Amino acid sequence: MIDDSEDDFYSGDLSYCYDDPNDNDYYSDDDNDYGLLEDGDEDDQDAMISRRPQLSYTVLKEADIKQRQEDDISKVSTVLSISRVEATILLRYFNWSVSKVHDEWFADEGGVRQSVGLLERPAVQVSNSRELTCGICFESLLHDNITSAACGHPFCFSCWRGYISTTIKDGPGCLSLRCPDPSCNVAVGQDMIDKVATCEEKMKYSRYLLRSYIEDSRKTKWCPAPGCEYAVDFAVGGENFDVSCICSHSFCWNCTEEAHRPVDCDTVAKWILKNSAESENMNWILANSKPCPKCKRPIEKNQGCMHITCTPPCKFEFCWLCLGAWAEHGERTGGFYACNRYEAAKQEGVYDEAERRREMAKNSLEKYTHYYERWASNQLSRQKALADLNQMHTVQLEKLSDLQCTPESQLKFITEAWLQIVECRRVLKWTYAYGYYRPEREHAKRQFFEYLQGEAESGLERLHQCAEKELNKFVTGDGPSKEFDDFRAKLAGLTSVTKNYFENLVRALENGLADVDSQAAAASSKTTSSKNTGGTSKRGGRGKGSSKSGGSS
Repeated sequence: MIDDSEDDFYSGDLSYCYDDPNDNDYYSDDDNDYGLLEDGDEDDQDAMISRRPQLSYTVLKEADIKQRQEDDISKVSTVLSISRVEATILLRYFNWSVSKVHDEWFADEGGVRQSVGLLERPAVQVSNSRELTCGICFESLLHDNITSAACGHPFCFSCWRGYISTTIKDGPGCLSLRCPDPSCNVAVGQDMIDKVATCEEKMKYSRYLLRSYIEDSRKTKWCPAPGCEYAVDFAVGGENFDVSCICSHSFCWNCTEEAHRPVDCDTVAKWILKNSAESENMNWILANSKPCPKCKRPIEKNQGCMHITCTPPCKFEFCWLCLGAWAEHGERTGGFYACNRYEAAKQEGVYDEAERRREMAKNSLEKYTHYYERWASNQLSRQKALADLNQMHTVQLEKLSDLQCTPESQLKFITEAWLQIVECRRVLKWTYAYGYYRPEREHAKRQFFEYLQGEAESGLERLHQCAEKELNKFVTGDGPSKEFDDFRAKLAGLTSVTKNYFENLVRALENGLADVDSQAAAASSKTTSSKNTGGTSKRGGRGKGSSKSGGSS
């Protein structure tokens, strides 16, 4: 079983109050919107399960993709009474949306045919003469050596073969092939490819067509993992964009970066860009720029006057020389191209511009370094956990099964613990990007966030230590241990409560820690009510007089 200290650690919730942190009631059990559940409370457990998001996506193998593509082509061909080749061309034009094809076709069939390049009858009547002239090489050839698309323009097999071979070599653009006649807009379908192309070219064309089914559709994407050939069909309206492919790669379906809840895609893009540029550019920034006095964003000045306006949303106006507010400057301070204050302070030795600039840049760099080092550290820990998980699968589970005389099927709790560690490391990693961009002015939310982050780190370390060090003594033992059942219960319990805590942490951060605002409003209302009634209790009306025994403070 989980020992008392670990149970107490997880008994705290994610609600926040604005009272004295030294008070035993500081972290209250009330308003448990983001709190962890007690193991014995089955109703609350059921409620928690019902709130967990269901999978809103389907991972597709190549066979699944081909089957779906064939089914869509068959639907359109049957409903519109057209050939499968024409149905394929229509679907490609409308990004493989069956509903869009139907809507547009029945609204304006003639307009669709014109746009897509599908003719009801040939534009050119082919002569029945024994010989025909190719429209490209102008050779007169026997009728059997000439063929045409739906438009009827005659070209010899040799010219068709060269035309199609070139376009297929050029890439997926061959899927939008048109008649070689410059004045003709008729689409050339797969039937012509099958008639004149080589086996290799047919395979390439089929491959492009299959890939277009994923790449042109708005609701499907390829898994971005290197070498992975699976695709993901995402249901519109899903609660979150996190996707786990069969290949074990987890990514965000929206931006295709690695899964990054609770951070949004825009923040991830900014953080990745900052990480890639920071190390190379920092020295240049320190030497050639000055940070805005208000937001600390580095600014380069390469021409113009001393009046600087920071970019939105800051828009702070300041003097480039003394870094003072521009509102305090004017003709009396030297105008737009000089600063008397700066010169006077420099002569008196009171103002060291280089030192001030260096200090401001240092503070900005220190903040970034603080968050980046912890972000990177959790990334390394996650990679190590993945390696340990692989080692567990390939070596240790079998060995443990033999030593403890337990079937491997009954050791899944160990794998689940390691999978949870990997997931929690990912979440914890991205909380540092979240914290870096958390506005400094939101002091209460920042304080609450840092508390939750610290609790999450401590809890994850408990689980990691149990799964790694405490398990090791059973793996390296000489035989069955009477303590193994207790270890099983402890590790399974820690895995469960850690999973709940991190799920609720993610939900709280995605909600922008909205409970902090609601708690502040409630506290303000209570204070006003207390003053109006002459009461003296700081915590009047909370409903509980003490916190849970052993709760974190």
